[in-house]
Amino acid sequence: MDKKILDVCCGSRMFWFDRQNENVLFMDNRELETTLCDGRKLNVKPDVVADFRNIPFPDCSFKMVVFDPPHLVNAGDNSWLAQKYGKLDKTTWREDLQKGFSECYRVLKPDGFLVFKWNEEQIKVTEVAKLFPVQPLFGQRGGKTHWLVFMKQA
Repeated sequence: MDKKILDVCCGSRMFWFDRQNENVLFMDNRELETTLCDGRKLNVKPDVVADFRNIPFPDCSFKMVVFDPPHLVNAGDNSWLAQKYGKLDKTTWREDLQKGFSECYRVLKPDGFLVFKWNEEQIKVTEVAKLFPVQPLFGQRGGKTHWLVFMKQA
């Protein structure tokens, strides 16, 4: 595979400076083209449509995996928040994030990096981090949006 980075929940690629970066394979579980309530266009057009709980790539495929899952459990199905960020299931979100983390780790090469992004508008990052079997190397702890970086041991 010629892509070095997998973004498993790319959405509209909001935080990417280069939204067409040739090193990145963009994945999401949906495709969507809509206009938000404020008139802005929202395009979710991944390279691969797949679920982060079942990533369709072999073990040890990527040097970096970016895991920015939906962080909302309380949002209307058709709300602009759900359209923009996606939504987790209220009853299975813990298991879903555990499976997602496990899948991200599985497709990560040894000595590769997993970058996890979380917004704690509804669920604290400390609660989410308890779901993962390894501790992050480092991260950013201020504000509502958190970045945690993990390294897969060889």
